[in-house]
Amino acid sequence: MRYLPIGELADKARVRASTLRYWEERGLLPGARREGGRRTWPATTVRRIALIKMAQRAGFTLAEITQLPAGDATPSATRQWRDMATRKLPELDQHIAATQALRQAVADCLECGCMNFDECVLLQTTGTTP
Repeated sequence: MRYLPIGELADKARVRASTLRYWEERGLLPGARREGGRRTWPATTVRRIALIKMAQRAGFTLAEITQLPAGDATPSATRQWRDMATRKLPELDQHIAATQALRQAVADCLECGCMNFDECVLLQTTGTTP
């Protein structure tokens, strides 16, 4: 099995070496093997890093990502991923709804047409003064 030094793995995975050390410390990556005092990981770790990055983009926290299967394609790992993703969807839906409400509030402000806060109808209806 081929092992990659931390710098080479960081380059291949397009992350910083400090990120790899942090992820190792948090349990997202397996413990590195030491060669001459330097961290090395199996080349297959690139796939695990891709999974971590994808999960981050999907909104998973680092704590949640530590629960993800190692990236193997076994039916058990696939089922575990599907279960986690299914549980994540309602949280993402809430986040989307909150973001859409914020967008609507900004759009309402732009449509108001007032030129100062003292005359703003939106501020008067909420009882808020700047």
